[in-house]
Amino acid sequence: QVQLVESGGGLVQAGGSLRLSCVTSGRLSRPNTMGWYRQAPGEQRELVARITTSGRTNYADFVKGRFTISRDNAKNTVSLQMNSLKPEDTAVYYCNLVTLYNSWGQGTQVTVSS
Repeated sequence: QVQLVESGGGLVQAGGSLRLSCVTSGRLSRPNTMGWYRQAPGEQRELVARITTSGRTNYADFVKGRFTISRDNAKNTVSLQMNSLKPEDTAVYYCNLVTLYNSWGQGTQVTVSS
């Protein structure tokens, strides 16, 4: 069974940057899609960005131009570079892997202060 472990969350001031990373363990079937979702208190989990094995990306409108997703297929990792962070970006960020199954990490907290 694949496990996903996120890292890189923390507290940052508005306008700052953070980089999230997700490391997977276990054998991944291909093709697959890796991505990042987020969930703020009282809100539903929502897509932030995702990337396929071939490198095709998809971003939520609210992060376009600010966040960049990337992956290393050799290492089975996915990263999310977050720039120009806003207080409304505060949430728990989850790594996601879609193969035949849908796998989730435990989440990492991102807090952006105004």
